Amino acid sequence: MNRERIQGICRQLSGTVKQQWGALTADQQAVAEGARDRILGKVQEQRGLSRQEADRQLEDFMNRNRNWWDLSER
Repeated sequence: MNRERIQGICRQLSGTVKQQWGALTADQQAVAEGARDRILGKVQEQRGLSRQEADRQLEDFMNRNRNWWDLSER
């Protein structure tokens, strides 16, 4: 197991903790950040990417699918 995969697992764990803390304190921003950290950690773990590359790939995906519910553009 390489270093990036271990960092991904740690990021997933910290995202889960952040998400639960946000739910406990009713902080919606912390909940959203925690969910994003979990997704980034999962991408980093599965693909063995650096933190920056996983973040870039998630940003690209989010930008491409920003208005996925708007079917008028299809």
